[in-house]
Amino acid sequence: MAEMKEKGMKTGHELLNYITKAVSPYHAVKEGCNLLRQAGFQELDIQATWELQRGGAYFVRPFATTLFSFTVGQELTKQNGFHIAAAHTDHPCLHIKPDAELPKKPYERVNVEIYGGPILNTWLDRPLSAAGRIALRSDSIYEPRMILIDLGRPLFTIPNLPIHINREINRGIELKRQIDMIPIFGIDSGQEHYFLDFLASEIGVKPEEILDFDLYIYNKEQGCILGRQEEFISSPRLDNLTSCYALLKAIMTGRRQDGINLIALYDNEEVGSLTKQGANSALLNIIIEKLVASFGIDKERLNDAIFRSFLLSVDVAHALHPNHPEKYDPVNVSGMNEGVVLKINCNQKYSFDTEAIAAICQLCESADIKYKKFVNHSDIAGGGTIGSMISSWLPMKTVDLGVPLLAMHSARELMGIQDQVYLEQLLTAFFSK
Repeated sequence: MAEMKEKGMKTGHELLNYITKAVSPYHAVKEGCNLLRQAGFQELDIQATWELQRGGAYFVRPFATTLFSFTVGQELTKQNGFHIAAAHTDHPCLHIKPDAELPKKPYERVNVEIYGGPILNTWLDRPLSAAGRIALRSDSIYEPRMILIDLGRPLFTIPNLPIHINREINRGIELKRQIDMIPIFGIDSGQEHYFLDFLASEIGVKPEEILDFDLYIYNKEQGCILGRQEEFISSPRLDNLTSCYALLKAIMTGRRQDGINLIALYDNEEVGSLTKQGANSALLNIIIEKLVASFGIDKERLNDAIFRSFLLSVDVAHALHPNHPEKYDPVNVSGMNEGVVLKINCNQKYSFDTEAIAAICQLCESADIKYKKFVNHSDIAGGGTIGSMISSWLPMKTVDLGVPLLAMHSARELMGIQDQVYLEQLLTAFFSK
């Protein structure tokens, strides 16, 4: 028991360290690249011809918010295909609009829109910051200069109305996105372009050099380990950085001698994935085709390998809420620290393949990894994941799985610390056997 707790604490602190740095999809990819470089992985250019080696370890960033990494076995026989695991780098939050200034004396405010499906009221009364990318003028029309930025300190907040003025607040209030979700940025300074001027000063350029920006407001609060026995992790962005970090660790430690392991970290899952950098694109197909071309594998042999391949769609699951058990199936549920959740939906919101699920059950049992099966309450639709999207482009056995959360899509979510250990163990075993 003491050894398990020690491993959980180590894993929890490592995860929180990654989450602290991964404040936007851009930064999630940046930190992933840093980890892979430190582990000896070689970066590739998506537009170059690849000359890969058996036994090699590589990564590539097709776009700034997507990351793919793969390892090649010493043997590539017809009997083995790809082991692929995919997750997403984005999270529900607020996004700053291009004309960001919304002055309302005596305050300066920042104009935002809602990205994805956050629980809006959880973003109120918190210290907020912003991170993302800024596009600057350059000498090449089609290649603006791009700057990665994390403002890195509390700069915004969205205050609640006090109960004295809003007497019905505890009965439940609908928040209007264009009214109630506008952050305060400062006291009125008299500047017309106060936010643009601020951005320019942060990166040391003139305001007129800024052509555009893609900035996400994030919860600046630090994650922490909590609970009577330190059995929980409370943190922003657990959905889906738990999976991103577990995939990165697994690709660095799990190695098969025969076949190819690959992880795919996509953007835009929270808004449907139908983008060039999303899971419902041809990105993975392109990367796999470039990969096998380096080893002289023709189209027919590649297609054969796809049918022998296995995909894990790794995203968070729903943990049983102790105050609302009526929202869950009577028996197909999971509590926290009970293991990796295998997510099942016969309507394919979660990719459902009973043969594939049975294989993962056997993999868990062979490595003594706890797991549970989850099915939504039949009267509640639930969400979806990227598993069915990817497997429609690449027809292979697919399983949806992940760690169970409470408060999913809140500005701060809750998970069991041991579940991250089980997830990392499962993914490492997947890339090793």
